[in-house]
Amino acid sequence: MGLPMEDNIHAPTVPSGPTSGGVPRDLSKLSMVDLMQEKERIEAELSALSSVLTSHGVNMNTSLTTFDGFPRDDIDIAQIRTTRVRIIHLRNDHKEIMKHLEKGLHEHFASLQRAQGASSAGDTNGSAAPRPNLGEGSLSDAAMLGAPFAKVNSIVPGSPADQAGLKAGDTIRSFGNVNWMNHERLSRVAETVQQNEGRPIIVKVVRKDGPGSNNTTELNLQLTPRRDWGGRGMLGCHLVPL
Repeated sequence: MGLPMEDNIHAPTVPSGPTSGGVPRDLSKLSMVDLMQEKERIEAELSALSSVLTSHGVNMNTSLTTFDGFPRDDIDIAQIRTTRVRIIHLRNDHKEIMKHLEKGLHEHFASLQRAQGASSAGDTNGSAAPRPNLGEGSLSDAAMLGAPFAKVNSIVPGSPADQAGLKAGDTIRSFGNVNWMNHERLSRVAETVQQNEGRPIIVKVVRKDGPGSNNTTELNLQLTPRRDWGGRGMLGCHLVPL
């Protein structure tokens, strides 16, 4: 019959900090592009590991014991515990990556402000100051300001997304508080939708002015997730990560 197990079997304790082994220790030496690539790699693995838990019908907090303290026999407890530990490690690594990305953003904008100030002073004296060299691999100014992270692949007529004004082909710059730095392969978008049923979410989109046009227009739309619109899901649109 087996021995009773403590209920904290489902919540393994691991040390904080970057411990997954995949993240370089000295993140300060990586360019912003390298940091973004590492961030995307971690998010891809987190998404895959979340699918493993979902396949067992559990999440990070589901108890792995029965009501009387015995291990459940309907799931692979060893695999679930290993997966959970890996997820915790990766989340710690992701936090470290995000700290360095945010620091890089602040330093980048500070450099731009200094360059603009020097340029203004140079113009007054009749000569322009050189723009600072931000190093090979630095992200563009547009990307720093908030690169689109998702594309609207399709819209269902009459859906909440359609009523909000979203169109197929739009790219999303922010979805509530979700942006290019924290969307975690769109999993945070799904969480935001679930947490805001019946409440408007500000969605910032970039839309091309026409077929083949290189000009774009930025729009702030209000999207209200609803279940009662007559279709599947709460949005009625299909988003794909960029």
